[in-house]
Amino acid sequence: MRKVFAVFVASLLLAAAMPVRAHHAEALYDMNSPTTVRGVVGKVAWGNPHVYIYLSVNNDRGGGDEWSLELTSPNSLKHYGWKSDTVKPGDEIGCTGGRSKTRARTMRCATVQLPDGRNLKS
Repeated sequence: MRKVFAVFVASLLLAAAMPVRAHHAEALYDMNSPTTVRGVVGKVAWGNPHVYIYLSVNNDRGGGDEWSLELTSPNSLKHYGWKSDTVKPGDEIGCTGGRSKTRARTMRCATVQLPDGRNLKS
């Protein structure tokens, strides 16, 4: 009976973990082919579960394409040396990470190059 119960509990835990895996970057973004974008920050949204930076990136038509950059959680960013004002609207930054698998202008940033040239994990 204990074995049956243990298998049942293990099955429940595995089933509960499945939606969490779909949430992570490899499901949505191509992390195996890094992309870098540079542009001007329009907005920074600090919130759980992720921080977002909205970036205007110059295109070849003379305009700007709006990109949504997903970073990790605020708590993780703080451990990497970030503060809520590390990146501000108007800053020119670069972001390297995985672009959306749908080719939308969204990406999961692995690193951000700050205006002063420093690179922070994101």
